[in-house]
Amino acid sequence: MHYTYKKKEMSKRYQIGEFEEIVMLTIGILNEEAYGVAIKNEIEERLGRKVSMGALHTGLYRMEDKGFLISHLGESTKKRGGKPKRFFKVTAKGQQTLKTVMDHRKALWDSIPAGVFQNIPST
Repeated sequence: MHYTYKKKEMSKRYQIGEFEEIVMLTIGILNEEAYGVAIKNEIEERLGRKVSMGALHTGLYRMEDKGFLISHLGESTKKRGGKPKRFFKVTAKGQQTLKTVMDHRKALWDSIPAGVFQNIPST
């Protein structure tokens, strides 16, 4: 049997990996409280997926370099030894990227014929 797929051009500008997608969505969930440890804890709690701080920081700064995120330093606190938290926010480019990824995934799900995935309840 031969399968064909109608390829829609997805600009490299909107290609992200699963981890980047999860991190940006988590930043959206946390809103004004999106800083490293909070992002890590939220991902681990919601997805049951361990995240190393090294991998998270590497991803955050890479996404900032790509223009998907912006960050700013908060106030320094005694609790953190005078070190301020770095807060992250998803940029307009990051939001458009997430929307494009969501649209592409939805189009794929919507293209699956009824009954093919019998163990997934229909909505």
